[in-house]
Parts: sequence; C-alpha cells; structure tokens
Amino acid sequence: MSRNPIRQAFMQSLLVLALIALLIVAVWLLVRPDETNTAHIEEIVATVPDTTQQADQAVNPENPPALRFTDITRQAGIAFQHVNAAYGERLMPESMGSGLGFFDYDNDGDPDLFVVNAERWPDHDYGDAPPVPTQHLYRNDGRGQFTDVTEQAGLAIQTFGMGVAFGDFDGDGWTDLFLSTLHENRLFRNDRGHFVDVTAQAGVAGRTQDWSTSAAFLDMDNDGDLDLFVTNYVFWTRRFDLEIDFRLTGIGRAYGAPTHFPGTDSYLYRNDGNGHFTDVSSSAGIQVHNPDGSPVGKGLGVRPFDYDGDGRIDLLVANDTVRNFLFHNLGNGRFEEIGEFEGLAYDRDGRATGAMGIDVGYFRNDADLAVVIGNFANEMSSLFVTAEGHTPFADEAVINGIGPASRLALTFGVAFLDLDLDGRLDLVQANGHLEPEINTIQPSQTYAQPGQAFWNCGEACRDLYRPITDPGDLGQRRVGRGLAYADIDADGDLDLAISVNGGAIALLRNDLDTLPGERHWLRIKLQGAGANPEAIGARVRIRTANGDQLREVMPTRGYLSQVELPITFGLGEETEIEELTVTWPDGSSETRTVERVDTTLTISEDDTL
Repeated sequence: MSRNPIRQAFMQSLLVLALIALLIVAVWLLVRPDETNTAHIEEIVATVPDTTQQADQAVNPENPPALRFTDITRQAGIAFQHVNAAYGERLMPESMGSGLGFFDYDNDGDPDLFVVNAERWPDHDYGDAPPVPTQHLYRNDGRGQFTDVTEQAGLAIQTFGMGVAFGDFDGDGWTDLFLSTLHENRLFRNDRGHFVDVTAQAGVAGRTQDWSTSAAFLDMDNDGDLDLFVTNYVFWTRRFDLEIDFRLTGIGRAYGAPTHFPGTDSYLYRNDGNGHFTDVSSSAGIQVHNPDGSPVGKGLGVRPFDYDGDGRIDLLVANDTVRNFLFHNLGNGRFEEIGEFEGLAYDRDGRATGAMGIDVGYFRNDADLAVVIGNFANEMSSLFVTAEGHTPFADEAVINGIGPASRLALTFGVAFLDLDLDGRLDLVQANGHLEPEINTIQPSQTYAQPGQAFWNCGEACRDLYRPITDPGDLGQRRVGRGLAYADIDADGDLDLAISVNGGAIALLRNDLDTLPGERHWLRIKLQGAGANPEAIGARVRIRTANGDQLREVMPTRGYLSQVELPITFGLGEETEIEELTVTWPDGSSETRTVERVDTTLTISEDDTL
C-alpha cells in the first residue's frame, strides 16, 4: 500500500526540527559558563584599575612622539640677515639662497656656526640699505649661546657666497673652510682660530664665469689627505638672464628655470699634500657631456659616500632638471658615472626632477641604504632604497610615507638624523619657493613654506615615515634653503639651523619631550691619525639589544651646507652598548668598550697604532 506523500513530508519536517532543537541544547550545554567561575571572573574584572584615561594619554607606537623645536635665534645671540640682492630684475642667483654649517673652529669641543651671505649687485643704488653684507661666524660657549666673532676670525668677506665646506686639508688639527660663490671660490686656512685666504696658492678658485654651489672635502684617492669636490650649477651671466626674459602669466618677468640655461662641469681637486691642489676634473672622469660636447650637469647638491662598500668614497650629485650623477670611484684616480644604471638618475616615473639637497643613511638599521633628494614643488621628494643592500636603487617615497606629504613643498635642505633618540633615522626638510608671487598663479603654493619633519616609525609600521603634524617652530613658514644640525647645548639631542633666502636664519632648539630614562644617547668623536685628523669618511657601528646602527663621519649633506662632525646614536631605553666598531678611512677597524651612555666618547686612531 502506498504512503500518503503529504503525511510523509510532514513527518520528515518534524524530525528535522527535533534534531535541530537537540543540537541547540547540546551546544548550549557545551559552552555555557560555569556558575562557579562566573563570580571569579567578575571579581577579577572588578580588581582591574580603570585605564581609560591612561590609554588616552599613552603614545600609540605608530604615532609620532612629541617632537617640538623652539626658535632661539635671537636669545642665542645670533643676528644675521641674508642679503640676496633682489630689487626687481628677477635675476636667477637671487632666488637660490645660501648655506650654513656647524664646525668647531676654535677646538674647544663645541659646534660653532658659520653662515654664508650673498652681496648686492654692484651697479644698483640700494639707498639706505644696511651695512655691506659679509659672511658670519658665531662662537658657541658650549651652552648654546653664540658670540659674533666674524671680524676677529678674519671672515668678514664680501662676496656672493653660496655654500660652505669644512675640512682640515693641511692636517694641522684645525678645521679649514672652503666658500663656494657665484664668481671665484675661496679657501681659508684655519690658523689657530684666525682664517687666512690661501686660495691663490691652493689653486682652487675655479673660473670666474662658473657658478659654484655645494662642495665637499673627501679622500678620493685613499692617500690619507682630503681632496675637494665642487659642484657647479648653470652657465649664468646677468646679460644672458635678461635676454632670456623668462615670464609667468599673471606675474610678468620671473626667475628663469634652469632648463633655459646651459649646464656646466664640476671640479675635482686632488690634494698634493703641500698646500696646493691639482685640478683633475677632466682626467678623473667627473665631466659628463651631451653628444654635442656640451656639459650635462646642473649640480646643486653633493653627497660623498661609499655606495658599494669597496672602501672607496663615491660621489652622488643632485642635478636640477637633468639626470642625477653617481660617480663610482674606480680606485685608480678615475670615476665612472653610473647613476642611470644604479637607479638614481631619475624619479620613479623615469623623469629628471628639480633636485636640490641630498642625503644618505641606513634608515632601517639593516643593509638597506636610502638616498633622499629634495625636489621642486609638485615633485615629491625622492627616496631611493636598495633591496637588502643590493643595487639598483628603487624610489620608495610613496610606500614609505614621504611622497604625498612632500609633493606640494619646494624642498632644498634635507637631512637624515635621529630627532627623538630612539635609534632610527628621521628626516627633516627645509622648504621655500623661488617666486615671491607664486600664490597669485598657483593657489596651492606659497613663497614661504613650513619646514617638515618625518618620524621613522620602524619596520612594524605600514608607512615607515610619519609626518610630524606639530613640530613647533620648525613648522613656521620661511623661505628655507640650507639645513644643518648639531647638538648646540650639550643635552644629547640634535638641534637645527635653517638658512632663509633674503631673511634671518632660524636656530631651532630640539625640545624633546621625554621622561627620564626614555631616551638615552651616545655621541662619538673620532680623532684620525695622519693628514685626516677629523677622520672624514670613517664609519662607526654600535650593537645593542635592539640591533645595530651604522653612521659615518661626513659633514657634507643637504643643500650648500655642513653638519657637525661628531656622530649621535639614539639608544631609546637601552643603557648598554654590546659592541662598538670603528672603521677608519684607511679601512682598518677596531672594537672598543663603552662603559656608559649619555656622554661623548672620543676615540683616537693613534691609540691603536
């Protein structure tokens, strides 16, 4: 007999529902809380203190710490006014500004400050203008108070100054000074705190028609003494500038772009060891020419560094609107230009940028080397990075958090340094436009622009660099150009100085907001043997429980500027250095014991000889 299909379906449905009900009961019995444990859980919760307020005040490990800079220029005793000669003709040199740098000119152990100045055009009546502008030297008393010693030091020089380089070229233990200019360059020997012009006998004046910018002392041939590299910008004369008659719609005559001016060759001078230098620019291979024989280079920044770890110093040149140069030191007195091959010539889109300042650092505290280049407005800063220490470089500005935040800025000075002493290299940029009236035609642009600081968040963060939204007076608008750093007040953290085109410089004290014990540090000052007593080109590596840090002795960084020679290592909460290794410029190395931190340790190469 056949079954009723409706009844059969109904009975099956009841069975399914019953099974579901049994399953629900079983799950409830399995996961229900034990009555004996409920009170215990409630008791534990009741004893936990209220941390809501503490959590609100705690620093998110991915958020920048409280980093603020205070402008102490006037109270520190510095009254400097840059003169750029601008009075309406819109001549290109007026827009470029000048540099500055920290160095210990009197050998008293603290960083003094030299500021480069330009001059007024000789054929123009400036009326009731202030006294004739000169270069300026300020002596530090060790506590961050400065005294103007320009006259007594012999540096009241009147010239259209651009950049400065420091180095003990004669090996007498006193740091000498090279001044690049719009015309002939100058070299001053430091005679125990008084500077003597030795340009003529040294043979480093260059050609009158060449416009020199950044310069660097380095031992390019590993013979123990310091040679000299000088970048040149474009071929410029006042007549040529006026004939070009560059104009912007809505402004009229404006400062001409470098694309309208021919390129130039840079200088490389070999130190002969007797107070004289030999120009080896041509034979050394640092002159790069177009197929028609004209120079390619339009150099604004230079950074010496050993990019491939072969023990020889290479040269990286930031060029304005043409490809950047990487001069690989071949070790036989010659260099090979390989910037394009190694990925440093162009930006991530394969274009030449308006490159200005430049710096290099091990920003991840591993084998990866980073090159930062400040670029023109609407061109983000470049951040070229190696892959696990291997070239070629790749531009990682976007993925590391620098790109979007730097796009609008026109960046000149750049520097890697550890602002908060946590052991990681942060980044600072000095910004400012060329054109005073740029806002009338580009609403997103301003002439004076805020400086920028990027905090290195570390590898645990998605974006390695985070913009610091309130860096104090660093964020004030100024027409920034050169950027330098030093610990001016001996408190362990690094302070800043920014040159301003046509304005007063800014001396910015680092007011790092930390609790005692949160930020330890160690400063290393090297004393080399032989003809390079400042040990320029040496490297120092430290090892702590948090890993390794590697820094180098190289004052030439950024745009037209120099930083102090001592190396600052931020240690965070670490108080023990497991190992410290110095690799001297000649390639020899030694390991030292560090007994305590929060101090300056002087290491002499003579102690190992």
